[in-house]
Amino acid sequence: MTTELMSSEYLMDVVKIARESRASDIHVVAGEPVAMRIDGKIVRKSDRVVKPGDIRGFCEVSLDRAAMDRLNSVGTADAALIGEAFGPIRIHAYREKRGVRLSLRLLSATVPTIEELQLPKAITDFAERRTGLVLFTGPTGSGKSTAQAALIRRINEKYDYHIVTLEDPIEYYHDSARSTVAQCEVGRDVTTFAEGLRGMLRADPDVILVGEMRDRETMRAALEAAETGHLVFGTLHTANAEQTCDRLISAFPADEQEAIRVQFAQTLVGIVGLRLVPLRSGQGRRAACEILVANDAIRTQVREKKTHMLRNTIAAGAATGMQTLEKHLTDLIREGAITADAAMAVSDRPSEISAARAMR
Repeated sequence: MTTELMSSEYLMDVVKIARESRASDIHVVAGEPVAMRIDGKIVRKSDRVVKPGDIRGFCEVSLDRAAMDRLNSVGTADAALIGEAFGPIRIHAYREKRGVRLSLRLLSATVPTIEELQLPKAITDFAERRTGLVLFTGPTGSGKSTAQAALIRRINEKYDYHIVTLEDPIEYYHDSARSTVAQCEVGRDVTTFAEGLRGMLRADPDVILVGEMRDRETMRAALEAAETGHLVFGTLHTANAEQTCDRLISAFPADEQEAIRVQFAQTLVGIVGLRLVPLRSGQGRRAACEILVANDAIRTQVREKKTHMLRNTIAAGAATGMQTLEKHLTDLIREGAITADAAMAVSDRPSEISAARAMR
């Protein structure tokens, strides 16, 4: 057994323990015990202090040469690893004042279904669309990638399409079913999201998933793809529908924004804002969603710079599947799935759901 493998064994065992504990993330730094995020909270499962050799050995075994070169040269590296004993994980290694630190995201070994995630029907309906842009928003760790993976699974199992994904890194692996699926990873297969997306348009796709719309050129390519007859799923780190629309449009120079507004309004299919809320039982979390379904009123508000009116339109659009985040949180409180305190902790408008506290 090599020295690197021996020194990596402790953290490999930690990943197994984290999986058994239903953790979503693991944080590792030399000089401290390992911390895990379980149901949204940071906990420590052991008093054993991590040694520099533990981290060094894990990196040597888990990161390829290119990733190690990036870590040594620029101080950060990303990778994915699948272990027989602990399943797939996403690795982010970065340097800080105490040396190299690790953040490990535990990924599902299988792609979840929409039913398992208990997503509202309006989200399921996005899988039936043939063209347009569907955006998933929310903070890191809010379930965006998981919800998109479930939609891709639904399309893959139901339609004879060509699906291409662009991710950094790939989190869920899709085997071709009725559809054919190609998955590209930024940094390994393509240099950037924007370059990869432009190349995808020459690959005869029906459905395109963009793991993250980080910059103007990626947003431009996604809009063009949606406009030219493709169904595009994308991700933005924004809080709600209004902020999402404003963020995308403001990413462009002032002299382009009018044209982008029109293009965005025409191609928009829906926006899903996600938050994960701890269950009342203390075991697991549930996705709460703001859902915008584009209609004539929504498109007019986007086109005419009236995005401040979107939330009122969403609140009035229950017949078409729209809902505010606070409406969904209140429904989950009434079902007994979550507590009012948990709901208010993830809401930007806690006053709207405070009345539900008295109902439980």
